[in-house]
Parts: sequence; C-alpha cells; structure tokens
Amino acid sequence: MTIKHILFPVDFSERCKSAVPFVALMAERHAAQVTLLTVVQAHYAGGVAGAPVINIEEMRQDAGKELARTFTAEFGGITVKRAAEAGDPGTVIARWAAENAVDLIMLPTHGYGPFRQLLLGSVTAKVLHDARCAVWTDAHTGEAPDQLHLRMSNVLCAVDASEDSVRVMRWAANMSKGLGAKMRIIHAVPGLEAWPERQMDQEFEEQIRENARANIERFEKSADIDVPVCVNTGTVPDVVREEAVQHNADLIVIGRGAIQGKLGRLRTHAHAVIRNSPCPVLSV
Repeated sequence: MTIKHILFPVDFSERCKSAVPFVALMAERHAAQVTLLTVVQAHYAGGVAGAPVINIEEMRQDAGKELARTFTAEFGGITVKRAAEAGDPGTVIARWAAENAVDLIMLPTHGYGPFRQLLLGSVTAKVLHDARCAVWTDAHTGEAPDQLHLRMSNVLCAVDASEDSVRVMRWAANMSKGLGAKMRIIHAVPGLEAWPERQMDQEFEEQIRENARANIERFEKSADIDVPVCVNTGTVPDVVREEAVQHNADLIVIGRGAIQGKLGRLRTHAHAVIRNSPCPVLSV
C-alpha cells in the first residue's frame, strides 16, 4: 500500500467542503500530493442530439478559475495541483486517475433525505465501478461528515470468504499502522433464515460461524497479521454497520475486487456497505 497521489474531485458543494479535513489529514499522514479536479458537463437543448446550451470550453475555463480560488488555505504544507476537465464526471474522474498514477480517490457522497440514502449518486457509483485504485467515500448521510472520525483511531476491515481477503487485510493493516490505529476484522455469515431446512438448528448456525472463523484466521496468518476477528450472523451491510457502531470505527476498509462476466469489478455488497456505513469507507 502506497499513497503518494490523492485525487479529490471538487464540485464546490458544502458536502465537498466538509470532506477537505479528511483529505488534508490523509495527505499529511502519507506525505502525498493532492490534485483537485473539477469536471464540467455540457447541457444540450433537445437532448444529447441537440446543440450545447453553453460553450463547454468556456465552462471549463470558468470552472478552472473558480477552482484556482478554492481551498487555497486548507492544504497548508501539502503539494496541491488543480485541473479542470469537461465530460461525464464519473468517466473523467476514473480515467484521470488511471492516466495520472493516482493511488487514492477521495470522493464525498450526497445522501440527502431518507430516499436518497437508499441510492448512491451516479458519479460515485461509476467511480467505484471503473476506478482501478482505492476509493474513499464519506458516510452516506444527509449530514456533514462527523469530524470525530478525523481521529482515525479505529479501523474495521470487512472481509468475505474469498482469497482476495488476504490482500484487503494487508491493505487495512498497513493503513492502520500508518495511522497509528487499532484494527479489527469483521465477517458476516448468513443467518438460519437463509437455510429454511435448518431454521431450528442452532448447532448448525454455530458450526457455520466456527468454520468461517477458521477460514478468516487462516487468511490472517497468510497476511501475517494478528488482530481481533468477529464473525456475526446477518446480512453483510447490517453486520458491518453494527460492528462499526459498537466499536466506534473511524474507517471501514472493504474489498472491491474483480467479478467475472458482465457484472464488472464492483463487489456484490460494496454499494450497500457504503450506503449504510456510519463512518467513511475505503474500498480497495
């Protein structure tokens, strides 16, 4: 795990401003450069087949001027560069990160209201799906990020039953070491309701948990780490959230590995974990 270049997409919103302390802290801890990127998108009359309402190049230049005046004092002592691009924001962010050796994208989410909290914005979803580097997202709520999480003293690593869990554990362990934070591992197993023929068999559920724990501990050994492991029963988003709340997690690390076929790269539960998380999530 090396973080030397952080990409921070800027949309000039209040939510974006509230994420700045987290970006600055991450950059300071890793002595990383920060690039502020703003992306303008053309609006068309009569659909995309029509003519642009406003000259896109003029929009890009105006956005660049505004970006040059933004966050000029918040990143003291950090190398900061700025870039203004035009196009679909999610596509541009992922492509820019790939072309400019970005190690981490720090992307605020916008969870306004109970209905919006059920969804991730199209930009966030596309970046999570397309980006090849790690992606940090803040808590997906209607409120600004909780500044208490800036202490970064507790890291929760959520893993599945795949061999890729070793990589995720190592990532979380290196991150925790760099932050001087405590780390613990959480793994979710399905409850008895997922096994209709076993609904009354508590011993079966306990055996499932023990088998899962043995598997996770094997991964731990492969990753050469020794931290507390918790195996709980329930859905992945609920189990991860409950563990994060119980142990006051400041950051959740999850895997965002490859899935074969047309489903792309985003892990099955990544969206739901990010939506439900009470703290920032770093997906790797």
